[in-house]
Amino acid sequence: QVQLVESGGGLVQPGGSLRLSCAASRTIFGIQTRAWYRQAPGKQRELVAAITSGGSTNYADSVKGRFTISRDIAKNTVYLQMNSLKPEDTAVYYCNVESRLRAYWGQGTQVTVSS
Repeated sequence: QVQLVESGGGLVQPGGSLRLSCAASRTIFGIQTRAWYRQAPGKQRELVAAITSGGSTNYADSVKGRFTISRDIAKNTVYLQMNSLKPEDTAVYYCNVESRLRAYWGQGTQVTVSS
């Protein structure tokens, strides 16, 4: 059973930065996309950023220019660098990996942006 383990969340002041990591417990074959989603209290889960197997990326309009998604295939890890954080970025962030056979989700990591 493959597990996705997220880390790097925490409390940060507005304007600060965090780097989230998501490591798979073993190699997942046939990956199509790796992505980060987030869910704020009382809101639906939304896509934050995604990277395809070919390296193409896309971002939610609200994070463009501030967040960067990247991956290290050899380490089975996907990252989300978050800069210029705003209070509205506060949410639980979830890692997602889509393969040809199924989707995998992490357990989530809390990001709180507050002074």
